[in-house]
Amino acid sequence: MYQYAGVVVNNDSVQVDKVFTYKIPISLIGSVLLGFRVKVPFGRGNRTIDAFVLELREQCDNVNNIKEITSICDDMPLLKITDIELIKIMKKKYLCTYLECIKVIIPRGITKGIKKKTAQVLTTLKQLEGKFLNEPYKNIYELIQQNSMKYNKNEFSKMFNQSLSSTNTMIKYGFLETKEVIINRYSDKNYSSYEEKILNENQQKSVDIIMNSKLKKFLIYGVTGSGKTEIYMNLVSYMLKDNKQSIILIPEISLTPQMVERFKGRFGRDIAVFHSRLSDGERFDEWMRVKLGNVKIAIGARSAIFLPFENLGLIVIDEEHEASYKSDRDPKFDAREIAYMKCELESCKLILGSATPSIESYYKASINELKLITINERADGAAMPKVEIVDMREELMNNNRSIFSKSLHEGITESLRKNEQVILFLNRRGFSTFVSCRKCGYVFKCKKCDISLTYHNTSEYLTCHYCGEKERISKVCPSCGSSYVKYFGVGTEKIEQEINRIFPSAKTLRMDFDTTRKKNSYEYIYNTFKNKQADILIGTQMVAKGLDFKNVTLVGVIAADLSLNLPDYRAFERTFQLLTQVSGRAGRGSKEGNVVIQTYSADNLTIQYAAHNDYDSFYKNEIMMRKAMDYPPFTSILVINMSSEDEKLLIKSIQNVGENLKYKIQNDDNITLLGPCPCGISKIKNFYRWQIIIKGNIEEIIAGEIKNFVYESVKNVYNSIRVSLDINPSSMI
Repeated sequence: MYQYAGVVVNNDSVQVDKVFTYKIPISLIGSVLLGFRVKVPFGRGNRTIDAFVLELREQCDNVNNIKEITSICDDMPLLKITDIELIKIMKKKYLCTYLECIKVIIPRGITKGIKKKTAQVLTTLKQLEGKFLNEPYKNIYELIQQNSMKYNKNEFSKMFNQSLSSTNTMIKYGFLETKEVIINRYSDKNYSSYEEKILNENQQKSVDIIMNSKLKKFLIYGVTGSGKTEIYMNLVSYMLKDNKQSIILIPEISLTPQMVERFKGRFGRDIAVFHSRLSDGERFDEWMRVKLGNVKIAIGARSAIFLPFENLGLIVIDEEHEASYKSDRDPKFDAREIAYMKCELESCKLILGSATPSIESYYKASINELKLITINERADGAAMPKVEIVDMREELMNNNRSIFSKSLHEGITESLRKNEQVILFLNRRGFSTFVSCRKCGYVFKCKKCDISLTYHNTSEYLTCHYCGEKERISKVCPSCGSSYVKYFGVGTEKIEQEINRIFPSAKTLRMDFDTTRKKNSYEYIYNTFKNKQADILIGTQMVAKGLDFKNVTLVGVIAADLSLNLPDYRAFERTFQLLTQVSGRAGRGSKEGNVVIQTYSADNLTIQYAAHNDYDSFYKNEIMMRKAMDYPPFTSILVINMSSEDEKLLIKSIQNVGENLKYKIQNDDNITLLGPCPCGISKIKNFYRWQIIIKGNIEEIIAGEIKNFVYESVKNVYNSIRVSLDINPSSMI
């Protein structure tokens, strides 16, 4: 029998990031199992805190002064055996702590003490008699019979305008009683039936390959509208028949309503939905539904990859190219990589799907790490949309200073005339992107961040999109005192205003960060546009992926250059993906689709490839550049980011780390060190930011040594400097 347990304590300090050994008291031997949460005395004061059992041991080398586990917290283990294996892999791969890995697997509500929500509700107990056969008792009794187990006393009294005193009297004499019931905090909304469709030849072939192959990992490269979702649903059906469970990952919360609508319409309400917009209570309830085996399908954003299914058969990652699958918080995991790990640990199938696969995934397919399945045609035989590139330099030469080119203006007019819908895409929210003085060139910047402030038309303030800081609009330049203050650039708010001015009869919707802050706002916008209650949907990248509106015949890209010139090696890839994806929203029904791409770089190869939906040519060009520049997938990149409110201390510290790292790796020809230098955005929320970039063949052992070295180097100033290490970050800015 195991007499000792190796536990990780619930303490965020890096200094206690290790497995501590505790004695299992005789009363708990056989009850303390792997994955359990327990209470332990910790530190000099023996403060009782939570800990998680990751190891069990029969013996212990040093039993002197060893402390005992106090108690078990839950009636079941919170971590599976495979979760514990995953935690150990993640700690090494993502240079994080045990606890950070545990917290991303277990919903935060559990450690906060959230439990199942219960309520005392009314029900009838025995038949009425005597004076209770009269009013008001008779009416109360009948109402509660009709609404048994639905309302507590106060709710019932208000809902049906009944006497609370009379209800209490009936409880006192045993005619009514209150019972404790569990209140579900998740949605049990009914959806219209989404009938199973007959697969076309390409779809059926894809399903057959996946189900009949001994291989586990697949990449479906299918053009927009090729019916990938129907393939996923068929695979889920096979899993259900085999009593196996499925996880469907989507990159954006904005896609959740559409995916939930389809899956619940096909498979019923017993599907868990898991994403960051849920409350702690809702996340707890959904997690528990999975843990207790009450659901076999889960749909969600990247954190849903950790849901505790016991018999997982399938993981689907839709729009797998999306950067949102990579976390920017510790642990800085990539859901695609976690899916790879779970695929091996739990022996399930993994499907990556995209019309514009990430360079890394397509490269893996080229070297047979993934089985490639290609679909070049739309599912219903519809043609791909016609794409026109408009050179905005020529528009200026023709004296068109409008936001909209002549082609786009005419296209919107024609679509509205035919009662068809339009999507306008601009990956920049707000009204004006920056405010500047035309006399001296002064740009209004955030005092806490090294970024220009954005003007929003709905308020009298300029806003920072990084820290949220607001500053009242000034009509006078604070630098030179002139009144030549002007708004420059265009955001989604400005587009909306211009559409309302030029097309006053058109009904518009806007989908960006500002309009989707409220709960369920995504679902409202999605349903409103789907039900044709709006003519034009204006949005940022939220509208560029996955959404399927049959009546959209025109897509307008207002400024294709925005992501093209960012100082990031993925800039061309992101631009190609965005343009191709948003173009794919047009012509998905029986009507012909058209796309107008407005740009000042009409000859750029990336834009040309996107306009012709030519992924293969784009990939060949991009992979050649990646190899020449020694970028992923041929190498790894480790970014060491250090930040502090004390700029001098920060610079001194990171330069010291940089010099010592150069000395440490000087004999390794496979690694290059760049920096230290300021980050692309050198200040956020009053914290100055500098970085060191290490590029090359960075194995886990080397990465671990670098991590330990960096933390050791700043231990004396650790309270003043924040340290972040990120392997292959989604953005270099």
